[in-house]
Amino acid sequence: MKRVFSALAVTSCLLTSFSATTWAQSLPGLTLFSGVKSENQLPFRLDFGGQTNSTDRYILRVPAQKMKLAVAQFAITYPNYYKGTFDPKKVEVRVRGKKVPLSEVKWDKEGRVLEIFPEEPVPAGSAVELVLSNVQNPAFGGIYYFNCQVLSPGDVPLLRRLGTWIISIS
Repeated sequence: MKRVFSALAVTSCLLTSFSATTWAQSLPGLTLFSGVKSENQLPFRLDFGGQTNSTDRYILRVPAQKMKLAVAQFAITYPNYYKGTFDPKKVEVRVRGKKVPLSEVKWDKEGRVLEIFPEEPVPAGSAVELVLSNVQNPAFGGIYYFNCQVLSPGDVPLLRRLGTWIISIS
């Protein structure tokens, strides 16, 4: 009976640690002292764990309740100390799991902004995923604040802030 109990205890510890590492970069979870209010934090997932100096896929989510107006342009800004690289040819926008055709994706390295232009405006009230594939993570780890700004069709040509993804690379 002792052996069964100890084997069960060891197995449960291993399973718990496995699931903790698997979920480590799935969503932001509870972030203390970030300077960003919880209602302004956006969910995300790093498919390959957010390891330094490696290739990754960022799935940056915008919940439906944040999409109050239709969106003609997404702009992702990031800090000057983020030294990773993006592949504009490997950017997708998904709405309800379906890929949206894009007219253009521009990466302004100097201005630190990735601009994504769907062919048709993304409807208001849609849950959106911005999928950045073939991202080269920076060589040094850190916490990076990626901001989501949008431009609505027919709107005054000023970007409106939707929220922030707090991404940790380790």
